[in-house]
This record gives sequence, C-alpha cells and structure tokens, in this order.
Amino acid sequence: MRRNGEEGKDRASGRSQRQGQKAARRPWVFRGSDRDRVTAKNIVWHELIGLKAKIIRASHPGLVGIEGYVLDETRNTLTIGGERVWVIPKDVVELEFETGDKRIRIKGKELVGRPEMRLKKRWRR
Repeated sequence: MRRNGEEGKDRASGRSQRQGQKAARRPWVFRGSDRDRVTAKNIVWHELIGLKAKIIRASHPGLVGIEGYVLDETRNTLTIGGERVWVIPKDVVELEFETGDKRIRIKGKELVGRPEMRLKKRWRR
C-alpha cells in the first residue's frame, strides 16, 4: 500500500536495473600517485580496483581476451568493465595487469581471498 503518493522503493523508476553497465561506459581511470609503485612482487598486496586487466589464459575459452578496468573485487571474483561488464572467477584465469608502462602477469589463484585479508598473508616466490 502506498501512502501520500509515494512510489515503491524497490522499483527502478525510468532507469536500468543493471547499474554496473552504466559504470562500464564511464571513461574514468584511477591515476593515483601510487599506481607506478605496483610491481610483480607486491601486486598481491596492492589495490586492484582501477588497474587495467586482460585475461591471458582461462579454463573457459570464452573468458580469454577479455580486457578492461577492474571495477570491483570480491573474495572469488573480479568485476571487469570494458565494452560490457564481466564478473570473472579468480581461480580459473591468468591475468595481465597494466600499470603505467609495465605489464604484470599473475595467476588468479594467488589473488583468491578478500582484498583486506590478502595483506595478512605471507607469500613466497
């Protein structure tokens, strides 16, 4: 029941339900001062959101070649926005991140885990 002419709060009034699709079309790139400090050794502890990513290898052939900017990160997935928005499982892909003039390759299995908990892990190379 609506009171005083209020519309339902759970509806999208005149806009798309998929808000992530709009975010993918925005031409933004995070250009913070610490983006050039990312190296192959410290990318595991670094913030991935805003980095340009490309999928080099995957267990599913449809994922290979996807590229765009990392929009969001969860424990097991990366959300990559390019020509559209993809939600990619981390454990089945090998990614290449572009930071400035460097390209860093890393297996997705090394990135599995919540971003804030990866800081506490000890990694051996």
